[in-house]
Amino acid sequence: MDEFIKQLDQNLDYICHEIINGRCYITVASNRKEVICPFCGWPSSKTHSTYSRTFQDLPIQGNKVFIIMRNRKMFCNNPDCNHTTFVERFDFISDKAKKTRRLENEIVRLSLNCSSVATSKTLREIVADVGKSTICNLLKKRSTCY
Repeated sequence: MDEFIKQLDQNLDYICHEIINGRCYITVASNRKEVICPFCGWPSSKTHSTYSRTFQDLPIQGNKVFIIMRNRKMFCNNPDCNHTTFVERFDFISDKAKKTRRLENEIVRLSLNCSSVATSKTLREIVADVGKSTICNLLKKRSTCY
């Protein structure tokens, strides 16, 4: 299972997983020794606190996947930085997102030829818990990016 998690991000370590009613809950944690402050670029190894962050990813063997990440809030060591703390970030998921980028890409790909209602029904059955408004928002976000 650790190999699947490393495909998502090399900086994550697999902790455990549990399958309940067709849903796979995978717990992961960061293995970084230092985290770079996104505001000033200084490295930090001092943890302020940790919290759990849950988001959806692509399904595995017909099971919807929910990743529970033990995320860290870090202290910034730079006295000139206007942020004293920051949250550890990862490339595979946007800030405050509830779905990985690769799941968002799959949702957009599937929704290009169907209505958001039909796509939502199909996705809810086999891929992820997605509403029609989420699909519309993803499509709007993609169309403004180009």
